Amino acid sequence: MSKWKVLLVDDEVEFVTTLSERLNLRGVHAQTAFDGEEALRCLEEDPPQVVVLDMMMPGLGGLEVLQRIRKEYPQIPVILLTGHSSTRDGMEGMRLGAFDYLMKPLNIGELIEKIGKALESVGGK
Repeated sequence: MSKWKVLLVDDEVEFVTTLSERLNLRGVHAQTAFDGEEALRCLEEDPPQVVVLDMMMPGLGGLEVLQRIRKEYPQIPVILLTGHSSTRDGMEGMRLGAFDYLMKPLNIGELIEKIGKALESVGGK
Protein backbone atom coordinates (compact mmCIF):
# COMPACT_ATOMS: atom_id res chain seq x y z
CA MET A 1 0.00 0.00 0.00
CA SER A 2 1.39 3.36 -0.97
CA LYS A 3 0.88 6.20 1.48
CA TRP A 4 -2.71 7.30 0.97
CA LYS A 5 -3.64 10.87 1.74
CA VAL A 6 -6.90 11.19 3.69
CA LEU A 7 -8.71 14.14 5.28
CA LEU A 8 -10.56 13.26 8.51
CA VAL A 9 -13.34 15.69 9.44
CA ASP A 10 -15.05 15.46 12.84
CA ASP A 11 -15.80 17.92 15.64
CA GLU A 12 -14.88 15.31 18.28
CA VAL A 13 -11.25 16.38 18.65
CA GLU A 14 -10.05 13.42 20.71
CA PHE A 15 -11.75 10.92 18.37
CA VAL A 16 -10.34 12.39 15.18
CA THR A 17 -6.86 12.92 16.65
CA THR A 18 -6.69 9.31 17.85
CA LEU A 19 -8.04 8.04 14.53
CA SER A 20 -5.42 10.09 12.68
CA GLU A 21 -2.62 8.60 14.80
CA ARG A 22 -3.93 5.07 14.23
CA LEU A 23 -4.13 5.59 10.46
CA ASN A 24 -0.66 7.11 10.33
CA LEU A 25 0.72 4.04 12.13
CA ARG A 26 -0.82 1.94 9.34
CA GLY A 27 0.79 3.95 6.53
CA VAL A 28 -2.10 6.30 5.78
CA HIS A 29 -1.25 10.01 5.80
CA ALA A 30 -4.21 11.44 7.72
CA GLN A 31 -4.82 15.17 7.91
CA THR A 32 -7.49 16.46 10.32
CA ALA A 33 -10.16 19.16 10.31
CA PHE A 34 -12.49 19.82 13.23
CA ASP A 35 -15.42 21.43 11.37
CA GLY A 36 -16.87 21.82 7.91
CA GLU A 37 -15.34 25.22 7.19
CA GLU A 38 -11.85 23.99 8.11
CA ALA A 39 -12.40 20.93 5.91
CA LEU A 40 -13.22 23.12 2.90
CA ARG A 41 -10.09 25.22 3.51
CA CYS A 42 -7.98 22.04 3.67
CA LEU A 43 -9.49 20.84 0.38
CA GLU A 44 -8.63 24.14 -1.28
CA GLU A 45 -5.06 24.26 0.06
CA ASP A 46 -4.01 20.62 -0.22
CA PRO A 47 -6.65 18.26 -1.63
CA PRO A 48 -6.61 14.72 -0.20
CA GLN A 49 -7.33 11.52 -2.13
CA VAL A 50 -10.28 10.62 0.15
CA VAL A 51 -12.37 12.52 2.71
CA VAL A 52 -13.76 10.77 5.81
CA LEU A 53 -16.53 13.06 7.00
CA ASP A 54 -18.70 13.06 10.13
CA MET A 55 -22.32 13.82 9.39
CA MET A 56 -23.19 15.50 12.68
CA MET A 57 -21.14 18.65 13.23
CA PRO A 58 -22.13 22.06 14.54
CA GLY A 59 -22.20 24.86 11.99
CA LEU A 60 -21.66 23.49 8.52
CA GLY A 61 -23.02 19.93 8.78
CA GLY A 62 -21.66 16.85 7.07
CA LEU A 63 -24.32 16.69 4.34
CA GLU A 64 -23.74 20.33 3.39
CA VAL A 65 -19.96 19.77 3.28
CA LEU A 66 -20.56 16.64 1.18
CA GLN A 67 -22.62 18.61 -1.33
CA ARG A 68 -19.91 21.26 -1.63
CA ILE A 69 -17.23 18.61 -2.12
CA ARG A 70 -19.36 16.90 -4.82
CA LYS A 71 -19.74 20.25 -6.60
CA GLU A 72 -16.15 21.54 -6.33
CA TYR A 73 -14.11 18.31 -6.09
CA PRO A 74 -16.18 15.58 -7.78
CA GLN A 75 -13.10 13.37 -8.19
CA ILE A 76 -12.54 13.04 -4.41
CA PRO A 77 -14.53 10.17 -2.83
CA VAL A 78 -16.20 10.84 0.51
CA ILE A 79 -16.84 8.24 3.22
CA LEU A 80 -19.39 9.38 5.79
CA LEU A 81 -19.30 8.63 9.51
CA THR A 82 -22.52 8.56 11.44
CA GLY A 83 -22.96 8.19 15.15
CA HIS A 84 -26.56 7.14 14.84
CA SER A 85 -27.46 3.49 15.01
CA SER A 86 -29.47 3.92 11.87
CA THR A 87 -28.54 3.54 8.24
CA ARG A 88 -30.99 6.28 7.18
CA ASP A 89 -28.45 9.13 7.37
CA GLY A 90 -25.80 7.08 5.61
CA MET A 91 -28.19 6.16 2.82
CA GLU A 92 -29.18 9.82 2.44
CA GLY A 93 -25.49 10.72 2.17
CA MET A 94 -24.95 8.08 -0.51
CA ARG A 95 -27.95 9.46 -2.41
CA LEU A 96 -26.16 12.84 -2.34
CA GLY A 97 -22.96 11.35 -3.73
CA ALA A 98 -20.98 9.83 -0.86
CA PHE A 99 -18.92 6.76 -1.79
CA ASP A 100 -20.06 4.88 1.33
CA TYR A 101 -20.67 5.30 5.04
CA LEU A 102 -19.60 3.74 8.34
CA MET A 103 -21.24 3.87 11.74
CA LYS A 104 -19.45 4.70 14.97
CA PRO A 105 -17.88 3.08 16.89
CA LEU A 106 -15.47 2.67 14.02
CA ASN A 107 -13.51 -0.45 13.09
CA ILE A 108 -10.10 0.76 11.84
CA GLY A 109 -9.66 -2.24 9.55
CA GLU A 110 -13.03 -1.64 7.95
CA LEU A 111 -12.20 2.05 7.46
CA ILE A 112 -8.88 1.24 5.75
CA GLU A 113 -10.66 -1.28 3.50
CA LYS A 114 -13.27 1.36 2.54
CA ILE A 115 -10.55 3.93 1.85
CA GLY A 116 -8.85 1.44 -0.47
CA LYS A 117 -12.10 0.71 -2.30
CA ALA A 118 -12.84 4.43 -2.60
CA LEU A 119 -9.44 4.97 -4.20
CA GLU A 120 -9.98 2.03 -6.56
CA SER A 121 -13.27 3.60 -7.63
CA VAL A 122 -11.42 6.66 -8.94
CA GLY A 123 -8.40 4.72 -10.22
CA GLY A 124 -6.11 6.09 -7.55
CA LYS A 125 -4.97 3.08 -5.51
